[in-house]
This record gives sequence, C-alpha cells and structure tokens, in this order.
Amino acid sequence: MKNSRDIRIRRAMRTRVRLKKLASGQPRLSVFRSNKYIYAQLIDDATGKTLAQASSMEKDVAKKAKASGNINAATEVGALIAERAKSAGVKAVVFDRGGYIYHGRVKALAEAARDGGLQF
Repeated sequence: MKNSRDIRIRRAMRTRVRLKKLASGQPRLSVFRSNKYIYAQLIDDATGKTLAQASSMEKDVAKKAKASGNINAATEVGALIAERAKSAGVKAVVFDRGGYIYHGRVKALAEAARDGGLQF
C-alpha cells in the first residue's frame, strides 16, 4: 500500500514531465512544502543547475513572518525568489507545484512571485 508521500511524488513526476515539454528552455520554479517550512528554487533543466533558491528557514524571512510554515512566510519566500530571479537574469519561468494542490501556501508563494515580476 502506498502512503501519501509516494502518491505525491508520483503526481509530481507526472506533472514535471509535462512541464519539461512545455518549458521551451525556461527555468522551472519548483516548490517544496513541509509542515514546518516552505522552499522554492529556480532550476535550469537543460544544465541541471539551480539558479536561485529561497526558503522560510532564512533569517530575513523568519524576521518578517512570525511563523515559518504559514501563508505569510510563503508570501515572503515568493517575493524573495522573484528578487533573486531578477538578479540572476530570469524573467519567465514554468511553475512546478511539486504535486501539491494550488491552494494555501503554494498559491501564496506563486502570487508573491508574480507580484515580484516573474512571469508564468
């Protein structure tokens, strides 16, 4: 019997295959959500390298958001990843929600990244 983690990973891989076909050379904004933190990273799939990353574990995010695993922290991480993407010269990305439902923290991160100037 498969547990919920295995099911999420399978769903994420299924989505990731479609995203790589649609990406057309754009980096992928990947999101990982745990119970305590939220992480985002820009990945260039052509070279297999991470261009930028942000998480709610960082001290400047922790100061702005009182808790590290809520919507406020996800909003801060989204704004931070957008800022770091601009400094890396990335304007357009493909959003990889990592098998999670586009709701709550994942949605807050995506909207903050859009407000920060990323296009997806």
